Amino acid sequence: MPGIQSNALEPTKDELRGLPPLRKLLRLAPSYGLVILMFGLILLFSVLLPATFPTMLNLRAILSDKAIIALLSLAAMIPMVAGRIDLTVGYGIVLWHILAISLQTIYGLPWPVAVAIVLVLGVLIGALNGLLVEVARIDSFIATLGTGTILYAIALWHTGGRQMVGALPDAFYAINGTFVFGLPITAIYVLFVTVVLWIVLEYTPIGRYLYAIGANQRAAELNGIPTRKFVIGAFVTSGLMTALAGVLLASKLRIGQASVGLEFLLPALVGAFLGSTTIKPGRVNVWGTIVGVMILAVGISGIQQFGGSFWVEPLFNGTTLLIAIGIAGYAQRKKGATSK
Repeated sequence: MPGIQSNALEPTKDELRGLPPLRKLLRLAPSYGLVILMFGLILLFSVLLPATFPTMLNLRAILSDKAIIALLSLAAMIPMVAGRIDLTVGYGIVLWHILAISLQTIYGLPWPVAVAIVLVLGVLIGALNGLLVEVARIDSFIATLGTGTILYAIALWHTGGRQMVGALPDAFYAINGTFVFGLPITAIYVLFVTVVLWIVLEYTPIGRYLYAIGANQRAAELNGIPTRKFVIGAFVTSGLMTALAGVLLASKLRIGQASVGLEFLLPALVGAFLGSTTIKPGRVNVWGTIVGVMILAVGISGIQQFGGSFWVEPLFNGTTLLIAIGIAGYAQRKKGATSK
């Protein structure tokens, strides 16, 4: 899957050494194009919409609405580091948020037990995806599409097409509804997960092994890396984070229904793919993924405040993805020209 291979295109220190300041900025611009665009959009909308956009209320709304998508993007990013793709991030959240509610309302389980069961099931589904890809040798796109479709069918069967509604404890609502320093606690969750993943991927052998597998699995195997174990581990981590996102969605919506969840799949994948076009172009990375999610959130929020219709969000997602791919292509051409 060349689109998510781990070949970074950001300029090296040797390339930047000795360049004049202006040329150095121009050389860095393709790598940080989305970051510049994100701050540019924030400035633009703040000037054009001073009464609504640069407000604490809007910031809370953006962080609250996009926290789940950010978690799903990070979940999808982890297998991408190893050159795989996981579509169950969109299908799994449908079943997990339903179970988080029905285990309490129908089966009478305490909310910590219900949450623990959902998280364990997420881990098991992740392990199943890893086994299908690494042991059964099924393409990750096909394997996770099949697994995700089965999970969605189970969600439809479990609900019978009805909403899961019932009284839930306040402590369960607080998982999503609490504010810390005036900001939604879900933003704190995302920040914590982001920092942990960044440290693991950039500063530990686990991250180096996953990037090596994503760049060339055969070469990684010849260098003694147990590729099967790490790929399965990547899917397990993705499954756990998807289940966590499902719990947060259940706490936010307070009802479970099979018609909710699939709309997160495209934005989550777009955010993860955008992450490979900035900060470290050509290599999936944590902060790039967060920037990808934030630029979608900021752009859509600003356009909707101008009165954009319901079709604005998918249009903006697709347009931004094309622009980001163009930036990455420019960076690749510049690097090739420099190398020559």
